[in-house]
Amino acid sequence: MPTIKGLHARLIKEQVEKSMTKLGYAFFDSARPFNVNLIGIRSKNHRANKFDDTILAIYRNKVLDWEVLTCQATTDPGLHHLRNPSNVKGTAILVPGQYRSVYQLGDHKGNPALVQWGGKVKVYRDRNKDGTLNMDPRNIDEGYFGVNIHQAKSKGETYKVDRWSAGCQVFKNATEIKSFLAICRKGEQLFGNSFTYTLLEEKDLI
Repeated sequence: MPTIKGLHARLIKEQVEKSMTKLGYAFFDSARPFNVNLIGIRSKNHRANKFDDTILAIYRNKVLDWEVLTCQATTDPGLHHLRNPSNVKGTAILVPGQYRSVYQLGDHKGNPALVQWGGKVKVYRDRNKDGTLNMDPRNIDEGYFGVNIHQAKSKGETYKVDRWSAGCQVFKNATEIKSFLAICRKGEQLFGNSFTYTLLEEKDLI
C-alpha cells in the first residue's frame, strides 16, 4: 500500500494529468487539500480473474504537497460472472472514460465503498460465456448498473477475482481500500459527497 510522496509523486501526477488532458478529461487541482483524483488503470494484458490493474488516488495533502496512493485492483469482472452472466445482455465490463460526479461514499453489501449514484456509466456487454474479456464497442450499454468501487475480502488479500466482481472495480487488499476510502472521506468534508472516477487503459499513459 505505498503512498508515494515528494518528487516521485509529482512526476506521477504530471504524467497522469498530461495523459488525461490529452483525452479531454478533467484533472482536479484547486490548490486545496484532498480534491482527489480517482483513477483506474486497466492493464494491457486483459487477463480475466487477475488483480492486475491499478487504482490511484492523486491529491494534495494538508500542506498542499502531492501524494499518490497506489492500489492493486481489478477493473474487470471475475471468471465466475463471465461464464454466468446475471444480466441477459451479458456481463458488464466498464468502458474506459471519465465518469463525472457519478460516485459517492456509501456501502456495497454492507461494507464501505464508493457507489454509483450520480449518473450513468458505460459498459461493454460480454455475453458469449467463454471466460475471456470481450470489449466490443458494438456491445456498449449505458445506465445505472451498480458498478461500484469496493473491497474483496474484508481482511488480507484476495488472489482470484472469481465472484468478487460482476463489473465493479474491486481492490485486492483490504488495508489498501481502507486507506483509499479514508482519503475520500477527507475530500468529502471539503468538497461534498460526490466523486469522479476515470478509467484509463495502460496504453493511454504518455
